[in-house]
Amino acid sequence: MSTDSDGLTPAQLRTLFLFESLDDGQLAWLAERGRVEQRAGGTLVYGEGEPATCFFVLLRGAVALSRQVRGDDVEVSRTEQRGVYGGAVQAYLGDQVDQIYRNSLRAVTDADFFVLPAEDFAEALRSWFPMPMHLLEGLFFGMRDSQAIVGERERLLALGSLSAGLTHELNNPAAAAVRATSVLRDRVAGMRHKLAMIADGRLDGSALHGLVALQEEAVARVATAPKLTPMATADAEDALTDWLEEHGVDGAWDLAPILVGGGLDAAWLAQVKAAVGAADLEAAVRWLTYTVDTELLMREIGDAVTRISGLVGAAKQYSQLDRAPHRVVDVHDLLDATLVMFKGKIPAEVKLVREYDRSLPPVPAYAAELNQVWTNLIDNALGAMGEKGVLTVRTGRAGDLLAVEITDTGPGIPPEVRPRIFEPFFTTKPVGAGTGLGLDISYRIVVHKHHGDIRVETEPGRTTFRVLLPIAEGPPDEHRDAPTT
Repeated sequence: MSTDSDGLTPAQLRTLFLFESLDDGQLAWLAERGRVEQRAGGTLVYGEGEPATCFFVLLRGAVALSRQVRGDDVEVSRTEQRGVYGGAVQAYLGDQVDQIYRNSLRAVTDADFFVLPAEDFAEALRSWFPMPMHLLEGLFFGMRDSQAIVGERERLLALGSLSAGLTHELNNPAAAAVRATSVLRDRVAGMRHKLAMIADGRLDGSALHGLVALQEEAVARVATAPKLTPMATADAEDALTDWLEEHGVDGAWDLAPILVGGGLDAAWLAQVKAAVGAADLEAAVRWLTYTVDTELLMREIGDAVTRISGLVGAAKQYSQLDRAPHRVVDVHDLLDATLVMFKGKIPAEVKLVREYDRSLPPVPAYAAELNQVWTNLIDNALGAMGEKGVLTVRTGRAGDLLAVEITDTGPGIPPEVRPRIFEPFFTTKPVGAGTGLGLDISYRIVVHKHHGDIRVETEPGRTTFRVLLPIAEGPPDEHRDAPTT
């Protein structure tokens, strides 16, 4: 319900702190163009997202200001202070920005307002205060442009840091593959040489066929060799060394570790002796040792290449360069890809714990941008803990929402800092160590683009950032409230 009455006189307008410094002519101009409106208690004065047509100044009563969070009105403030204002506060920017109400205003009790049309409010500001208007425009657009530029810088810094870690992780299996390939070349050459010695006519056909059969068995044993404890390995190597030395095989200490690694023992080597005889035992054992070593090296190369392939796959999953921008995704795949990228940055004494609810359904999302959210939250968690702690990544369901929690065992967020953590450019890191946009970017991605929410719970020794994502597709909404803390 709304009723209009006559406007205010210039003298009455001067009693409002917003207008107290204006001259008589300016006050008369406002009095001529403005009007007084009444609103009954409980009614909406204006709604968030509606066209911003008027500027409101409270004259009497109590009002509540609210913003939208995941479709719910969240009250931001409540006041009965005379002279507070709201509505078309960005009218002076004209068509450079969307002229919509950025919040909702509701009359808590019966209330009176001085109401000025948005175009008149904009004209007054631009004509009466040209220099402040230039400064305000510069501040508004400068901040917006700076935020965009620094946000890109934040992304590049995060990507550079993760790329360094990924390069380190790729280097290890790549170096292992190169080393194993070099050794493998020598082993194959040695195996050819020993085969020539064995097959120089000293063995008849049946004995040679028996030795080849034992070679195939040795290869099969390598594939199924049990993983021994260090103590069991040492005992097996000692026993095999003794057997080889008793049978006149030189360099037993060099051969035994390879044969044990392939799952071979003294009982099996006794079959080799029976097949080739004592005279050719050493040549046969060395040939079989080359065979086993070759298989072990090829397995090492295979593991290294598989590791490289996994890292490249994780990098593709993280970047989402080969995927559509918006699609249905499994958040666990995204979290795992991000954690792989962080592997080189996680200190040795930081324990990583995954607690996934694999029954959760896929969600519609911008996958690459969610990966940036995980990156920012995990990076902050690692920074909070330092060199020692527990990083827990947990997923679950919260009603009709999917929840992802990143928990660290750091010192917690101080109470005086907590209300500001989502503010653009606010950071507790040393100068040059952070831009203060990581959490702001994360909030915008989660709330603005995914229609979800991001919350934080903190106490000394435990801080949890909780990201809530709709499981079903939701309507677009680019005008969201500050995050819940």
